[in-house]
Amino acid sequence: MFNALSVMVGWRYARATTQNRFIRFISASSIIGIALGCAVLILVMSAMNGFERELKDRLLSVVPHIEFTAVELTGIENWSTLAQKITKNEDVIAVAPYIKLNGLIQKGTRLKPLQIRGIDWEAEQAVSDIASYVADKQVIERFKNEQGIILGQGLINELGLVAGENIEVLIPKQTADLKLNAPNVVRLKLLGAFEMGGQLDHGLGYISLPVAAAESGWKQGVQGIRLKINDVFNAPQLARQIGYDLPVYVYISNWTHEYGHLYNDIILVRQVMYIILILVIAVACFNIVSTLVMAVNEKTSDIAILKTMGTYNASIIKIFMVQGLYNGLLGVAYGVVFGCVASVYLTEFMQMIEGLLGTQFLTADVYFVDFLPTELQWIDVVATAIGALLMSLISTIYPAYKATKIDPAQMLGGG
Repeated sequence: MFNALSVMVGWRYARATTQNRFIRFISASSIIGIALGCAVLILVMSAMNGFERELKDRLLSVVPHIEFTAVELTGIENWSTLAQKITKNEDVIAVAPYIKLNGLIQKGTRLKPLQIRGIDWEAEQAVSDIASYVADKQVIERFKNEQGIILGQGLINELGLVAGENIEVLIPKQTADLKLNAPNVVRLKLLGAFEMGGQLDHGLGYISLPVAAAESGWKQGVQGIRLKINDVFNAPQLARQIGYDLPVYVYISNWTHEYGHLYNDIILVRQVMYIILILVIAVACFNIVSTLVMAVNEKTSDIAILKTMGTYNASIIKIFMVQGLYNGLLGVAYGVVFGCVASVYLTEFMQMIEGLLGTQFLTADVYFVDFLPTELQWIDVVATAIGALLMSLISTIYPAYKATKIDPAQMLGGG
């Protein structure tokens, strides 16, 4: 595309130190603008990738991908036989039973809402990564052998609870005609804690399936079954496909009903920020137009000499395209390097800022994570670099074309 003459002359013009200060200032502004735009775009994309990763690997490792809840009060009987049938579907990884209770945990005069999941620990390991968030592995052994509850570390810290103490949980009692009586006060031993570093730490607890059955009235079967699947984003379609074929009447739900807005927010913010920052880079590239227009006006005599010596218009266009592209290359290079380095250390940097300011930007009782995650993906870096270089190249076309309109006879003849 560029011949040797165009590259050599364009490079020398770009590197020249004889340009007036205003041209150098505009040129530096374009480089800085492109660099900042590229760096911030890479940084924002990495943060959005991090949130998406945490949603999939942290939140959805504990939250059910698909749930089937029994309509009848008799529950789902012989759930293991039903699980064998469901797991024949190649999209399903595992199935586990559950009983879900909603209640209030009481500590003195303080009450906190709590969702309690009754689980079979062995079956739960196939559909959930809860064990990886329990730091003290003895808690798991106590859960298998004792009647007690495991709570999120955030809730334990809020209420000032201590492992081993007995806690009171108020659980509403439902009669056979679906009316609610006064809540039962259930005393459970606090076996230990799990810590995911997010919202679930403040409102979730686990008890064994028999204890949950005794307190909820699901004595003939389990309340429902939960599924772990390969593709979490295919959960709505797969839930309907499997749910309609079950031999029992069930309510069908999946993770998107409760947490789908989080994923949609991440995608929306990613798209909006990408558009905004691409426009920022485009504005910075307009400085290249200004730089080249002034450079053409300053180099009119050089252009006239080149044309007199027989240089083609195409070569003159390429000379100034090379000069403008030089600014784009510098801006992209600086921006990519800074953006990549900042993205890798974004989490640590934000934690340092939080420590200095004595505040927390993402609180676990509001957001599903309590830190700013990051994941650098090279496809974002390459797309950003190519987009910025393409806009830099396009911005050089008009000034470079304008250079070909200079009349050598008029410039060198003094007329």
